[in-house]
Amino acid sequence: MAEIAICTKNLTRDFGKIRALDNLSLAVPRGVVFGFLGPNGSGKTTTIRLLLGLLEATTGSAEVLGYDTRSHAQEIRQQTGALLEHPGLYERLNAEDNLEFYARAWRLSPAKRRSRIEELLKNLGLWERRRETVRNWSRGMKQKLAVARAMLHSPPLIFLDEPTNGLDPVAAAALREDLQELVAREGVTVFLTTHNLVEAEKLCSYAGVIRQGKLLAAGSLDELRSQVGSQRLEIVGRGFSEKVLKWAESQPEVSSVQLEGEHLTIVLRKRIQVPKLVKLLVNAGAEIEEVRKHSTNLEEIFLTLME
Repeated sequence: MAEIAICTKNLTRDFGKIRALDNLSLAVPRGVVFGFLGPNGSGKTTTIRLLLGLLEATTGSAEVLGYDTRSHAQEIRQQTGALLEHPGLYERLNAEDNLEFYARAWRLSPAKRRSRIEELLKNLGLWERRRETVRNWSRGMKQKLAVARAMLHSPPLIFLDEPTNGLDPVAAAALREDLQELVAREGVTVFLTTHNLVEAEKLCSYAGVIRQGKLLAAGSLDELRSQVGSQRLEIVGRGFSEKVLKWAESQPEVSSVQLEGEHLTIVLRKRIQVPKLVKLLVNAGAEIEEVRKHSTNLEEIFLTLME
């Protein structure tokens, strides 16, 4: 059984009459990138703050790296890195001095400070610009430096709260690629919150889906596909009349139906025998030339769970 980095049991947090997190029970294995997915206001940031001991749970419990969040919050924060809603950078300092300041705060030795700063800045493509003032940098470059800040003391676990939020697609892709390489090289566990499902599918090997404070599902991406049981079929042909489309939409196994020209896409809620479905479509009046079956992507899993 894989070693556990994060374990919560019925973790609940109320703000007055509002329940931000509702009986969250979750286990995150060590050494994985775990994507915590949900719409805005679903409880993702509250969960991170509870795990870091920055908030106290109303009821329930949580352990991070074997430490109880109520009694050992300081130990947890010493052994984790975090990039929350603010990058935590000093705009008037250059990149090197920013990391030097935090390295001293973490009490790294002078030799370790120099080597670690150089290592991270080179790995993130920032070394040549290390002496530039941070306030003149793009948002994407600042986010990269913030990731370096979070990983400076080589923590076994890092929390990243919407790390690419507000970045343009090119900057987001660059940060995602650098983060993948960095995580693989460092061997850390990452707890990542995002509502960008394309990003999550590329970065994460495990995921959990939350809505209105309630966990809907969690596990590896393959386990989620199995839990949700959906698949996508692309059918090429003719005769997809209104009658055929309405018949397909009325089937209990079908989640959605979309027709573009001669291409019919059917997303299924649960797995059924494809030949049986094709036969039924033909009987309903369709002329089918080709059928392609696709693995369910994370967006389809997410949307199915949201239903």
